[in-house]
Amino acid sequence: MEHVTKARTLFQKGYNCAQSVAGAFHEEMGVSLETAVRMASAFGGGMGGQRETCGAVTGMYLVLGMLDGYDNPSEYDGKKALYAQVRELTEKFRQVHQTVCCRELLRDLPGKLKQDPMPRTEAYYRVRPCVRFVETAASILDEWLEERNVPVL
Repeated sequence: MEHVTKARTLFQKGYNCAQSVAGAFHEEMGVSLETAVRMASAFGGGMGGQRETCGAVTGMYLVLGMLDGYDNPSEYDGKKALYAQVRELTEKFRQVHQTVCCRELLRDLPGKLKQDPMPRTEAYYRVRPCVRFVETAASILDEWLEERNVPVL
């Protein structure tokens, strides 16, 4: 659960949901925190504020790709295996939150969802459920690492 705590802390410091998940696993990915959060920076707000796939989920995919992805474009079996893992992790997130779509996850928030990032204030953190999604994604990755004993880069 160390990664869950790291992800929560990063989110509470102001990193977006994708950055929080990727940043929590930066050591396992073999990159600095700065590199991990930069790689994930465009995925917040459901892909740059578009409210599509939840940033916590795309951050989870980024970690998965770094830890168990393929780099040979003709490696069909590796691609097939990775895509199956993506679907598996997606389903685990969906079982907890019923969707992976940012706008659907935030449907109960008052007012209209904005595309631009919002200032991180006490009021933001009081109403925003995103920390739960960050924690779920980090927890799913922790389980995945434990189940598969994926080597650290």
